[in-house]
Amino acid sequence: MRADREQVARLLKTARGQIDGILRMVEEDRYCIDISNQIMAAESILGRANREVLRAHLEGCVREAVDSGSADEKIGEIAALLDKLVR
Repeated sequence: MRADREQVARLLKTARGQIDGILRMVEEDRYCIDISNQIMAAESILGRANREVLRAHLEGCVREAVDSGSADEKIGEIAALLDKLVR
């Protein structure tokens, strides 16, 4: 992985902490809107981590594949990921 590992790990650990907190909220039968807000916050952090990983992939792996003339596989991977994202 070419992404900033420390940054990605920090974001994932923050999301894990938020998810643990959300689980406690569910167990405590907290207000639905408060739980939903916390879920969206965790999703946002996971999105930031994913963007960092994908940015590094594009700038590193995909760029190298394009420069070497073998970009088809990498383009296919990105296209498959976009299919999942746009559903």
